[in-house]
Amino acid sequence: MLPRMRKALTLFLLLLAPLSVQAQQHAMTHEDVWLLRRIGAPALSPDGKLAVVSVTEPSYDSTQNVSDLWIVPTDGTAPARRLTSTRGGESGATFSPDGKTLAFSARRDGDEAEQVYLLPLEGGEARRLTNIPTGASGPKFRPDGKAILFQTSFAQGAGNLDDQKKLSDEQKARKDTARTYDSFPVRFWNAWLEKKDPMIGWQELSGAAPTMISVAPLRGTFPGSVTEDLSPAWTPDGKSIVFHATANREKGMVEPTEFSLYLVPAGGGSPKRLTPAGVSYTGPSFSPDGQALYAGESRTSTPRQPYYVNRLARITGADWSQISIVTAGWDRSVGNATVSPDSKTLYIEAEDLGTTKIFRLPATGGVPEVVFAPEKGAVTNLQAEAGVIVGKYAASTDPGQVVRFDPQTKSTRALTSFNKERLAKIHLPNPEHFWFTAKNGKKIHSIIVPPPVVEPGKKYPLIAFPHGGPNSMSADSFTTRWNFHLLTAPGYYLIMTNYTGSTGFGEKFADDIERDVLRGPAIETLEGIVEAGKKYPQMDLSRQCAAGGSYGGYLMNWYNGTTNQFKCLVNHAGAVNNESQYGLNDGGIDREWRMGAPIWETGKGQWFDQSPIRYAKNWKTPMLVTQGELDFRVPVSEAMTTFKLLQRLQVPARFVIFPDEGHWILKGPNSRKHMEEVMGWFAKYLNPAP
Repeated sequence: MLPRMRKALTLFLLLLAPLSVQAQQHAMTHEDVWLLRRIGAPALSPDGKLAVVSVTEPSYDSTQNVSDLWIVPTDGTAPARRLTSTRGGESGATFSPDGKTLAFSARRDGDEAEQVYLLPLEGGEARRLTNIPTGASGPKFRPDGKAILFQTSFAQGAGNLDDQKKLSDEQKARKDTARTYDSFPVRFWNAWLEKKDPMIGWQELSGAAPTMISVAPLRGTFPGSVTEDLSPAWTPDGKSIVFHATANREKGMVEPTEFSLYLVPAGGGSPKRLTPAGVSYTGPSFSPDGQALYAGESRTSTPRQPYYVNRLARITGADWSQISIVTAGWDRSVGNATVSPDSKTLYIEAEDLGTTKIFRLPATGGVPEVVFAPEKGAVTNLQAEAGVIVGKYAASTDPGQVVRFDPQTKSTRALTSFNKERLAKIHLPNPEHFWFTAKNGKKIHSIIVPPPVVEPGKKYPLIAFPHGGPNSMSADSFTTRWNFHLLTAPGYYLIMTNYTGSTGFGEKFADDIERDVLRGPAIETLEGIVEAGKKYPQMDLSRQCAAGGSYGGYLMNWYNGTTNQFKCLVNHAGAVNNESQYGLNDGGIDREWRMGAPIWETGKGQWFDQSPIRYAKNWKTPMLVTQGELDFRVPVSEAMTTFKLLQRLQVPARFVIFPDEGHWILKGPNSRKHMEEVMGWFAKYLNPAP
């Protein structure tokens, strides 16, 4: 064979290889999305040699979900192995100081609520430590390893277990179902707030009776699965407990909720406030040497500036009263932070320009230095022990793996591969970063997700998907809701624009949306489509639809009244009437500040000028409206109003409501039905090609 022919054949075979791989793969399906294993945040042993992670194997039948603990050597010498095999839903694993025992929360057979369990790593079965009727979560070993700290909640006014039982029995004996409130808020996201007090508890490993510490009338963050979160942590000497709490949550319609750090003796007593008023502090944790206490710091919002970036505070001194901001002057919000074992270096996660990066800075403060900037996805939930740093890596092409991070080489190495076989069967193109300059002069970032296969000379419809929030960020991430690759599977392009208001682009960029809640972001997303069409000629801009949830749904209603460029719209949980929203959603005084004026100040602020309902007379674009009936963030009345207006105006529309869902569609069968409706709506208006 002639050299030139051999070269040409080699090139042809190289070009053919990717097509051959693609032919063996399929586009993403909802079953792929839903059934992929999902991992939690890894826990690292004190010697840095082992990592433990909770792995969930989901099912469309939630009763069949399996969540177990897996362990993996951090040197990569062996694959992960399963530690537990129950339907108890193990989570929150943490190592004892000697590395010989794991503590975790689970709800196993016979448990009325989740309890703390202890598992010896040298062999043997897990044993239940706690027996708290209201449950126990978030276990943390005392520094000496002889006791476990946990959280729970009791009925309001119950200071001990006997009081809790008495009040619980009285509640069960009531004949009425009334809820009574004397302050606001009364509900949050998907649930009415119950009159409960957060509790801190701890128990000796020997099995002695637990010590319960009431911090009432202080309150934690809003309720999670078991309790209001206080994020309690042992002091280095194990004699006291530090936690965050608020004293003004019941004034939600007068002033913003403010969190402070408190110190309480392990034996109980009156909590001592450590941090000053006017600033919120959350998530306390101590440095390995015990000389510094770190916490997230966020300035309490004001009518002047409703949005602030989160910073990192360092608290020292014999009485923990000396506060410094280690990220002062840095224009990015600090996510998770971990301190190196020698207590000299901080590693922090932060959103930055459309990605989540890892930064490094001295433990006493300084200018953060980028040490890891992934091309796709993000590494989060960092933990450092004995010179080893592990975290969780996830991207739109992978729901999550445990990785080891090397700050010297600024690289990561995967330690697990829970979804390797299933992912190998799915064709998942990598999202691409796209920047353009808007007419307002701002540099705007977008993410472009191509169809599974792009054939030369062929054009593909486009879906615009602006994120919710609005103070959040579109990123290369895996989600079971609005999965990027599921949306593009039929052969669509997807564009996600980080409009003004998005996080990760500086404090001012995020805060600027408060002066322009809809119009500016809408214009930027529409300009992004035009500019993307220039760079990606395969996009068929004559065939485009748009979809969004929450703030994104709010934007869909605005689009319908201000542009006719979309063939169809999909609106999930989108507000339509700013005035009705005021009375029905779960927000407080911050909503007024976002709009620029109290609601009764007619003609002021953006209550009226940028309320989508004022532009309903212009609605012409077919719209799919979806909603969870238990949603209190964007109440069902907003979806009903939207659909009613569409019917009145004789605009093609479809209304899909889920009686057992809240702000998000979280149940497997409901999620599948929701995406079937969404994709069917797109297909109706985007296919076939003209």
